[in-house]
Amino acid sequence: MPAPSTSDRVTLDDGACVAFLQWALPRLGLRWAGYRRVRGTVRKRLRRRLRALGIGDLEAYRHQLCRDPAEWQWLQDACRIPISRFFRDRAVFTALADPVLPGLAQAAATAGRDGLRIWSAGCAGGEEPYSLAILWRLGPGRELPGVAFRCLASDADAAMLARAEAGCYGSGSLRDVPAAWRAAAFVETDGQLCVRSAFRAGICFRQADLREDMPVGPFDLILCRNLAFTYFARDVQEALLPKLAVRLRPGGVLVLGAHERLPQTSPDLRPAAGALPLYRRTATG
Repeated sequence: MPAPSTSDRVTLDDGACVAFLQWALPRLGLRWAGYRRVRGTVRKRLRRRLRALGIGDLEAYRHQLCRDPAEWQWLQDACRIPISRFFRDRAVFTALADPVLPGLAQAAATAGRDGLRIWSAGCAGGEEPYSLAILWRLGPGRELPGVAFRCLASDADAAMLARAEAGCYGSGSLRDVPAAWRAAAFVETDGQLCVRSAFRAGICFRQADLREDMPVGPFDLILCRNLAFTYFARDVQEALLPKLAVRLRPGGVLVLGAHERLPQTSPDLRPAAGALPLYRRTATG
């Protein structure tokens, strides 16, 4: 019987993975705290990579990273955690439905603008921008038919964007969608639930890494949830925050993930919905 190959002898226990991530993540501008609960996903990807490279353990992989700077790009991609579903963080969407979106729409109409401009930063497979479209068209948008819905949805992962543009999902992704809204906004196709064309209108997808490429704006609403303020290093968060704030119109709202908070006090941003992580840009900011 032939001896097992190096790729069959990959050792990757949890302790070794934790130590490796604590060493590698800061070098990628990421923070270990954001990966504690999802490290198993990265660990699986690392095991597959080590097998593909014929490397037996993470210490040897460290040497590979030192020898081959291009390998850091693979690791950067492997550390993306695109966890999403429709209407994730229901309390946030409840606040968006009333009072946030109606208030932003009324401000746009008063200012003579014909629509809302929204940026979904880190949109993953498209669940967030489609959730916004469903919420708007089946909620406050019915009362404000003259206000157009426009959403730029960006993500660094090309594969996730392809899924977003396809707009078809398994039923598990829709578990938080009310039954009536599911019937109105989705059609079953080949065993999946696909977003109807009326709810795709106004959404534009774009590949972009938030740290390197931001749309100019200004936006009425920016959603940056479960991305920068979970996974990025503190200094990266602090550098991004004013760039996000300046892309909001005065009175516009920045939305973070349910368990995220701003990395620092911002003179331009004030809480917009009690304890929820929604922040309004001050009128004079």
